[in-house]
Amino acid sequence: MNAWSDITRATNAQILAWAEGQPWVRAMAVCQQDAQWHAEGDVWTHTRMVCAELERLTDWLAFDRAAQLQLLFTALFHDSGKPATTVLDPDTGRTRSPKHALVGTEIARRVLRELGCDLATREAIAMLVRFHGRPPFLLEKDPPEREVISLSWQVSNRLLYLFALADTRGRLTKEMTRPEENLHLWKLVAEERDCFVQPYAFANDHARFLFYRDQLNSLHYTPREDYRCTVTLMSGLPGAGKDTWLARYRAALPVVSLDVIRGEIDLDATGNQGTVIQAAREQCREHLRAGRDFAFSATNITRLTRGRWIDLFADYGARIEIVYVEPPLRVLKAQNQRRPSPVPEGVIDRLLEKLEPPTITECHRLITVESPKP
Repeated sequence: MNAWSDITRATNAQILAWAEGQPWVRAMAVCQQDAQWHAEGDVWTHTRMVCAELERLTDWLAFDRAAQLQLLFTALFHDSGKPATTVLDPDTGRTRSPKHALVGTEIARRVLRELGCDLATREAIAMLVRFHGRPPFLLEKDPPEREVISLSWQVSNRLLYLFALADTRGRLTKEMTRPEENLHLWKLVAEERDCFVQPYAFANDHARFLFYRDQLNSLHYTPREDYRCTVTLMSGLPGAGKDTWLARYRAALPVVSLDVIRGEIDLDATGNQGTVIQAAREQCREHLRAGRDFAFSATNITRLTRGRWIDLFADYGARIEIVYVEPPLRVLKAQNQRRPSPVPEGVIDRLLEKLEPPTITECHRLITVESPKP
């Protein structure tokens, strides 16, 4: 199998057989785990056990194939980051794998992108991989309901809960570190807040925006949606089509563009960007002070980078919409080559490794554009 279309037609057994030939799985097969937490042995053995437990879930047959594939590929990738992160704790003599979920998320994105998986499915799997370890530790959160509500806009709490069940059952342990009662609590809290099968219903978009900025004092509070202006923040790799989208759908907006500013001061994209950033921030402030809608165009491919600009816009009381553009990789690279100054393909490949597509937790509205056509 070499394409996502082949995957969607394959059986679970065929997918596992395909996976066993992949380098990231071969690394898992020789990565041993702590015997008290994983007496079954290596990471791949545990992964296969989890895949088997998924099919034993009472909900499995009720899901369509798309949901089943999300769960199955979450299982394949959930511990794929362990080979790169497993270390021996010098104090306890036990092995641990700090931040393996984040590394697994990166592996999932890369492999699924190479397979041609659609953006929505890829990100659903990536987020399940990233947060797969949260449900067993809900009691450590204060208050627990905030954790469940927060994740409801990033993953399906139902799929997360069911995967956690399979992950817990798909292991042999000498000590019970993941009692299923804790997992059932996750489901109970999510159902009580009506966010088990859909995202939590905030009072409005601004309430959700403030919640994820830790600025919402009460879930019962309805903040006024009285914005000074709307800022359209573009996000996407070079050549994705951000300027084309703006010209088509936001043609009347003034645009603050890092590329334009670089051209005006004759600075290469690899040079010191301090002057460019400062000029862009001042242009943004001029629009914000005037209460004028505008667009901000840059790659903005990481949450940290976007966050610095979003903080600026939010300080002025702006409504923030993010437009994320990601055509298929072959289309993106072809479009990049047609630009007046193409970005070297090696640079794009390095940017891909850093890519963190935006989520609705960062803004008031998120628009995702995957097709190269209008």
